[in-house]
Amino acid sequence: MPSEAVLKAILVAVVVAVALMAGGPVLRRRAAPTQRRALGSGEAFAAGIFLGAGLIHMLGDADGDFAAAGVAYPFAPALCGAIVLLLLWIEHLGTRIAERQGGASPIVPLMAAVMLSVHSFLTGAAFGVSSTLAVTLIIFVAVLAHKGAASFALALELSKAAFTRRRMWVVFLVFVVMFPIGAAVGQGIDALSGSHPLIEPVFSALAAGTFLYLGTLHGLASSPMIVRCCNLTEFGGAVAGFVLMAIVAIWT
Repeated sequence: MPSEAVLKAILVAVVVAVALMAGGPVLRRRAAPTQRRALGSGEAFAAGIFLGAGLIHMLGDADGDFAAAGVAYPFAPALCGAIVLLLLWIEHLGTRIAERQGGASPIVPLMAAVMLSVHSFLTGAAFGVSSTLAVTLIIFVAVLAHKGAASFALALELSKAAFTRRRMWVVFLVFVVMFPIGAAVGQGIDALSGSHPLIEPVFSALAAGTFLYLGTLHGLASSPMIVRCCNLTEFGGAVAGFVLMAIVAIWT
């Protein structure tokens, strides 16, 4: 059986490959394929996993690590809430710009790229610091479902902008590599946690905020938890993802 580092490297490569396969054809054709609707169930399931992972695993672990280090202040929920508000502000800012400029401004897809890149980096860091095989694999499944949808959406935005083909690919590839960079940073944080015990809980709390945002507010009005809840099958997928994370917590 491969070591933990090798297994994570393989899973990261799979995530990168899925991102390229989801967004690459859109950028090459500069057209809007029709498979977007099929991603709905995967997005809903991923939202449930992100919600459960953020609340039950990442936030709980971060709070416990701060307490074990003798820190009385509730830094874990404070950092978690701060990152949720930051991401919400960035997304609101992008929406405001799109409304004012009719979506024609190149700033709109660039804002989307920044938002998704921050998500991707922090999610990669959470993947890198995950210490159990079960949590690692479940985060991988959630990231896989979300990465395909996110890559598709970003590529669609870039294809509509007045960018050269080269610039489109540069922006898209920056987004793609943020997950492996985050995973590498997470691995480094995990290695340093023995001598610097507060580094890991800080990143875990930030990742928890990212996970909560991805599971609830990301996409604002088109968020899976808002749109998909009207479809009992897809809402059931979100509930299943959350329940799965709750069950995994029994053994982790």
